Amino acid sequence: MSTLTLNPSPYIIIDFDSTFTKVEGLDELAAIALNGHPERDQVVQKIADLTNKGMNGEMSFADGLRQRIGLLKANRSHIQELVTFLRTKISDSFQRNRQFLTENADHIFIVSSGFKEFIVPVATEMGIHANHVYANEFLFDEDGNITGVDEENVLSTDGGKIKLLSSLNLTGDVYAIGDGYTDYELKASGLASRFYAFTENVERPRVMAVADHIATSFDDFLYDNKMSRSQSYPKSRIKVLLLENVHPAALRAFEEQGFNVEFVKGALDEDELCERIKDVSIIGIRSKTNITKRVLDNANRLMAIGAFCIGTNQIDLEEAAKKGIAVFNAPYSNTRSVVELAVGEMIMLIRNIVGKSNQLHQGIWDKSANGSFEVRGKKLGMVGYGSIGTQLSVVAEALGMEVYFYDSVEKLSLGNARKVNTLEELLAISEVISMHVDGRKENTNLIGKREFDLMKNGVIFLNLSRGHVVDIQALADAVKSGKVAGAGVDVFPKEPKTNDEIFESELRGLPNVILTPHIGGSTEEAQENIGHFVPSKLLEFMNNGSSYGSVNFPEVQLPKLKDSHRLLHIHANVPGILAKLNHIFGKNNINITGQYLKTNEHIGYVIVDIAKDYTEEFIQEVKDIEGTIRFRMLY
Repeated sequence: MSTLTLNPSPYIIIDFDSTFTKVEGLDELAAIALNGHPERDQVVQKIADLTNKGMNGEMSFADGLRQRIGLLKANRSHIQELVTFLRTKISDSFQRNRQFLTENADHIFIVSSGFKEFIVPVATEMGIHANHVYANEFLFDEDGNITGVDEENVLSTDGGKIKLLSSLNLTGDVYAIGDGYTDYELKASGLASRFYAFTENVERPRVMAVADHIATSFDDFLYDNKMSRSQSYPKSRIKVLLLENVHPAALRAFEEQGFNVEFVKGALDEDELCERIKDVSIIGIRSKTNITKRVLDNANRLMAIGAFCIGTNQIDLEEAAKKGIAVFNAPYSNTRSVVELAVGEMIMLIRNIVGKSNQLHQGIWDKSANGSFEVRGKKLGMVGYGSIGTQLSVVAEALGMEVYFYDSVEKLSLGNARKVNTLEELLAISEVISMHVDGRKENTNLIGKREFDLMKNGVIFLNLSRGHVVDIQALADAVKSGKVAGAGVDVFPKEPKTNDEIFESELRGLPNVILTPHIGGSTEEAQENIGHFVPSKLLEFMNNGSSYGSVNFPEVQLPKLKDSHRLLHIHANVPGILAKLNHIFGKNNINITGQYLKTNEHIGYVIVDIAKDYTEEFIQEVKDIEGTIRFRMLY
C-alpha cells in the first residue's frame, strides 16, 4: 500500500447495497425466502423494480420500503442464509482495500437504507466498527417471521439519511459514496462536502449526473483523494479495448481485475481506430486490425497491445517499441487447430471429397475411384517450418507421408523431415504443398504464376498462413488449367471486416476448392487458450512489469512485488541511463531491493524495486531523465 494519507482525514460515509456489496440485500433476501415459490421470479422482480425506483429518486423512499417489506415473506433463518451469501458478494475494490477500512475505521461509517440484521455481520468482518453501521431494523413476530420495519428508525423515513447524518454532528470534510439518489441528497443538504457516484456494480445515469466525481471503484475514490490504497493507479480508470470478437475469457480476465473494458465484435479500419484508441491503455486485436504508425500516434495512453493470434505483422512493432508500448501474441495457442485443418483439407482434397459431396447434393451418384488417392506415400512440401510447420510435419509423417520443407532460416528438422535448399526445389518434388510463412511484406505474392508453373501437374495446394503470400488470380488460373487439382484456402489478401460483408474472390465456385473464412485457429479450444494466454501476459505486464513473451520489448521476467514499490523506466537505448538513475537513487538515499535491466535495438527497460519512503520530488527527477519514454510506479 501507498504511504500517502490525506490530512486531516475526512469522514467517509459508505452506502451498503450495490456499493459495499455487489447486490441489493433486500432483493436477494426475497429470492432466498421465496425459493421454490411458483411466483418467485415475479415477486423478486417487483421488489427489484421498487428498489431501482427508490435508488433513482423516482418515488418516495419510505413508500417503496414499505411496499417491498409487504411483498417480502422472510424469516430470521433466511437472513442467516443471506449473510452467508453477502460475504461472497463484497465489492472487489472494497475487498482489495480491507487494510484501509481497518486502519481508518474511526472515520468510516456505513449509512444504509438496508437492514442491520444482514449488514453488521458483513461489514464488521471487513473492519467496520459495529457502532458505525446505521441502517433499518426488521420487526419480527414470535415465530421469527419479518412483519415490518422499525418505524422509530429515521432511516425508514423519507430523507432518513439526511436526518441520520445530521444527528452525527461530524466536523470537518464528509465524503459520501453510493449508487443511489439518497446518497446524493447528503451532499445536496450540505451535510457532505462531496458526493461520489459509485459505479463498480451499477450505473444510474440520474445519480451520475449530479455527482462531484464518478467513482468507478473504491480505489478510484482513494486515488482521487490521495489516500492509501491497494493499487498505485485505479484499474477502473484503465481502459481496455478488445476488438474482433476475442474469446469471452479475455473479457472476464480484465473485468475480474477491475479494468474498464470495451468489447467490439468486428475489426476497425485505420480512421476508426485512430479515433477509438484515444485514452485506451490496452488494446486486444486479431489479424484483421492493423495498428500502424498513424494509429500509434493517436494512442496517447497506450501501454500494451495483445495480438490474439500467432502473427504480429499487422502491428508496427518497431514504432510501438519506440513509444514504450509492449506487444504480446499467442505463438502456440492455436497451432494444433491449424494443423488439424490442414490435415483434414489435405485428405478431403486428395480424395476429391468436396466434388463428390457437391454432386450427391445435386442427386448425382458417382461411385468411382477416379482422381481419388491416399495421402500415404505422398510427398508433402511445406513452405515455412515454424511452430505450425513442425507440428504438421510430425502428424503428416505419422500418416505415412514423405515430408520436405523449405525455410529461409536454418531449422532443425523433426523426425524424418528433410530440408531442401530452395523454394524451387520444394515446389518441383511435392505432391501436396502447404504454406506456413509469416506475414512480412517480403512474402507478398511469394507464390505466383511462376511458382505454380514449377509445381507438378495435379498438385494439392494449401494456404492457411497469410492472405497476401499467394497471388489469388494465379491460383485460380492454376485450378482452372488443372495444374492444381485441389486447393484449400483459409486466408485472403482482402477479407471482410465483419460477418455482414460479402466475400468476393476469384476462387469462388471453382471445383475441388475448399474456402474457409480465416478459421484456421478458430476452434473453441484454441480461442479459449488464446483468451487465457494473451490476457495473462498483458496483466503480468500491467500488474508486475514483466515483459516476458513480448515480441518487441526487452524480455524481463520478474519476481512478485513484496514490501516494496516498483519503478518501471522505459528509455531510448543510449549509454548512461542506468548511471543517471543510480545517481538519483544515491542522492535521495533510496534503498534498492532489486534491480533489473534489459535492452534491445531501440529501447532499454529498467525495473527497480525500492523502499517505500520516497518523495514526489524523487519521482519527478526520474521522469525528467533525458531519453525517458515512459515511467510507471507499481505497488
